[in-house]
Amino acid sequence: MFRAEGPHAAHLFRHEPGGHRWQRVPPTEKKDRIQTSTVTVAVMREPSETEWVLRPAELEWRTTRGSGPGGQHRNKTESAVVLTHKPTGLTVRSEAERSQHRNRELALKVLRARLMESAQENAAARANAERRQQVGSGMRGDKVRTVRERDGQVTDHRTGHRLRLADYRRGDWGPLLD
Repeated sequence: MFRAEGPHAAHLFRHEPGGHRWQRVPPTEKKDRIQTSTVTVAVMREPSETEWVLRPAELEWRTTRGSGPGGQHRNKTESAVVLTHKPTGLTVRSEAERSQHRNRELALKVLRARLMESAQENAAARANAERRQQVGSGMRGDKVRTVRERDGQVTDHRTGHRLRLADYRRGDWGPLLD
């Protein structure tokens, strides 16, 4: 995994997603045979951290009598709380405490945690789908770029541009960014 940040990071790496083929002759090779490696690259934006703020208009509160042992107090007071988040339909029931106020606090904490977990799962699923779309199958036909160490040359297969390997390693990708 590689992380780049800065004002031009997205612009610099916008052409990188896809398969890259690297051809080289290892220093231990005696007969100058070329070894080829394939690397798949996905470029994704890092999501910013957001704080969960639940607006009161999104919440529906109900109180009810708790269930289970407790005798007369349990049967006469509505200390259990049912909290529903209207936009998602997620419902939380809290009756662990004897106090309705404590059950309200507990229900709100549980709802916030479940909403954050759900959002993280959805974000992970979207990122995984985006990564799979960018990477492709990793087969030779999906290649974006070929790096040939022996010739000292880099070829971008989408644009047809060729570049010296030394320039590519130095980060001088001029023609490849057009």
